[in-house]
Amino acid sequence: MTNQRRPFRRLLAGALAALTMIPVAAVIGAAPAAAATNQFKGMNWAVLGDNFSTGPLVLHGLSQSDSNATVRAKANALYDDMAAIGVNTVRLPINTHTVGTTWWNAYRGTIDAATARGFKVILAYWEDGAASGGRITNLAAWNTMWSNVTYTYGANTNVYFEPMNEPHGYTSAEWRTVAANWMSYHYSAVPARTLIGGTGYSQDLRDVCNDSRFNGTLLSFHHYAFFYSPMTYDAFRTHVQTRLGNCASRAVVTEYGAPMSTGLNYADANSTDNFVRHIRAVTQVMRDNQMGGVYWPALGGKPTGTSGFDYYSMFALSGSGTSLDLTVRNASGRDRIRYGWGL
Repeated sequence: MTNQRRPFRRLLAGALAALTMIPVAAVIGAAPAAAATNQFKGMNWAVLGDNFSTGPLVLHGLSQSDSNATVRAKANALYDDMAAIGVNTVRLPINTHTVGTTWWNAYRGTIDAATARGFKVILAYWEDGAASGGRITNLAAWNTMWSNVTYTYGANTNVYFEPMNEPHGYTSAEWRTVAANWMSYHYSAVPARTLIGGTGYSQDLRDVCNDSRFNGTLLSFHHYAFFYSPMTYDAFRTHVQTRLGNCASRAVVTEYGAPMSTGLNYADANSTDNFVRHIRAVTQVMRDNQMGGVYWPALGGKPTGTSGFDYYSMFALSGSGTSLDLTVRNASGRDRIRYGWGL
C-alpha cells in the first residue's frame, strides 16, 4: 500500500544512476506461467500504521515480545476466521530490519502457521521507510535479506516471493533490470512462485508483461480508486483491464480495497459511489479473467483519522492474548470480494 491515501501525483524518478548489471540469462526464455491465478483467495495482514518502517515489522495483533509459539497461536486464531470467508492466501510484509533478527525467529510463526494449514503465503518486501521514495534503500542488505528468505522457504511450494512492493522510485527499464537481476541472483526462488510487481505503484503490468525475462513468473498488480480521478463502473473496468495488458492470466491483484466501516453497499449495481463502483469493477475483471486477489487489508494498515484502525480493513480485531477474533466489518464488501475470487 502507498504510505498515504492522497491523489496519485508523485512522479516516477527520472534519470537515475546506472544499476550494476548481473547476468540474467538464467531467466530469459523461461516458459510462461500457467494460465489463471484464482487459486489465490487472499488478504493482506499488515502492521497497524502501515508496513513502511525503519524497524521490525510487528503485525497488527502481535507484540514484539511474543515468542514463536505465541505468534503461531495468534496467527492460527486469525487464520481460522479468515478461512471462514474463503481465504486461503495471506500476503505478509518483510524488510531488512525484520529478517535475520531475533524478531524474525518469532515472526516466522505467521508464515509457518499459514503453510501448515495449506495456505499460500506471499512474502513481499516493503521499502525500509516511506522516505526512501519507492527505491531499495540498501541493495546489499536487500539481497542478504532475500537470500535468507529464499534459502529458508525456497523448497516450500506454498511460499511465494515478491521482490518489492510498489517500486515507484524506478523508471520502468530500471525496475525491470532490478527484478531480473534479483531472479538471477536468488535462484532458489523459482519463477513460477515469484510475483513481479508492475511499474509505478505496481499499477501497470504492460511493460513487465512484454519483457521476456519474466515469461515464467506471476505478476503483482495494484489498483485503488484513490490512485485516479472518479470513474464510472464501466470506465473502471476498462482501466483495470487495459493496465493488465496481455497478462491477466498470470496476474494477481495483490492490493485493492475500499472503506468497509462506513456502511457502503457493495451489492448495489446502480451505486453512484466511486468506491463501490471501483470494487465492483475490479472484482468483475478478476472474475472474468479467473484472477486471484489479495484484499488490502484484512487487518492493520494506516489508521483513518482518530478511529485507531484503517477503514479499508475487512475485519475488526478483538480478544486478548492468543484468543483473538476477527469480525467482518461489511457483509456486502465481504461477499463482493468472494465474488471476485470466483466463489
